[in-house]
Amino acid sequence: MKRRVVVTGMGAVTPLGMEVSALWDNVLAANSGIHRLSLIDPDRFKVQIAGDIPDFSPEGYCDPKDHKRLDRFTLFAMVAAGKAIEDSKIKFDEEDAYRCGVILGSGIGGLAEIEIQVERLLYKGPDRVSPLTIPKLMLNAAGGNISIRHGLKGPNFTVATACASATNAMGDALKVIQYDDADVVITGGTEAAITAMGLSAFQNMKALSGRNEDPDKASRPFDSDRDGFVLAEGAGILVFEELERAKARGAHIYGEVLGYGASGDAGHITQPDPEGAGAARAMANALRDAGMDPTEMDYINAHGTSTPLGDKAETQAIKSVYDKHAYELAVSSTKSTLGHSLGASGGIEMILTLLASQNNLVPPTANLENPDPACDLNYTPLKPAERTVNTAMNNSFGFGGHNASIICGKVR
Repeated sequence: MKRRVVVTGMGAVTPLGMEVSALWDNVLAANSGIHRLSLIDPDRFKVQIAGDIPDFSPEGYCDPKDHKRLDRFTLFAMVAAGKAIEDSKIKFDEEDAYRCGVILGSGIGGLAEIEIQVERLLYKGPDRVSPLTIPKLMLNAAGGNISIRHGLKGPNFTVATACASATNAMGDALKVIQYDDADVVITGGTEAAITAMGLSAFQNMKALSGRNEDPDKASRPFDSDRDGFVLAEGAGILVFEELERAKARGAHIYGEVLGYGASGDAGHITQPDPEGAGAARAMANALRDAGMDPTEMDYINAHGTSTPLGDKAETQAIKSVYDKHAYELAVSSTKSTLGHSLGASGGIEMILTLLASQNNLVPPTANLENPDPACDLNYTPLKPAERTVNTAMNNSFGFGGHNASIICGKVR
């Protein structure tokens, strides 16, 4: 029999705050974390807006000597993981280290470090490339450094499935605990891709919104006037723990992780299946894994990136899986205020999905002022909605055709 898994700690680093409480309050108020770029000079670029975090500091969550020895995406993860561990009140020095692991997601990893070292190579020569380059840029640097800082010797790996990375990582964490390979897993995602190369690449493939003069309104999922996603950064990290163990130590439980599903489109490298077939299969697989009927679902935190094709395909996928119940569901996209933090987004959105269930309050889809007729579900426009949320689904879909859905809710 599979063991049950709950969430006992949460930590976040986002454009809307570096405390979970601030993140939640700002999302409910539909405050925007999107603004004119501050990390890099915006005047060089066609797209000049993003959800960057100019006031971020890792102080207190890693050794001061490591502040320059770790890439920004790892520093985000270190802070968010430290906050999640504090929140869980777990004392790892009293635990069996081999039963405690780290499974994280990141779509791109240390992009800033790649840019810095390529410039050194080209302009100063190979002898000036830092010996820390590989340990800084590698995708598994975040998970490795978290495990080192907290002494965690259990399963430790990193998932890279573009924008589905964090949700795939959380699904793997769920399975690792269910099948008794660990008791506690630090999981979620982290991303810091707002760099000159990252922004240039996304703008040139025409994936980003061009609303430079109105950044607050730029991310508008399911709206007829949507014109692309807004690049963001951050981390969302959670403590997954076996249920009986969490109860025995008197942990606060945010909710239970009930099921997980994944699939691949096997279609276009950047565009979703037009009918959302792969996304639908991931959702259906998650429901099957949870042993749930579709009519039991109350809320979906949609992938909802504000792209013309993606939002339409996800709507079709939801209808395919939930049939008539699709119109009874509450759906929303919190990327409308946060932007899209790529491989970190699933972790941040899992936090918001759990809080929606805990508070029976559905966060809004900001900027949904002119609904697309092809997107005709209840997307909770503009304001939060009170609703009993016993079960909720978090969707994440990524370039490469990667689809992941995870279900959480109140402990049954």
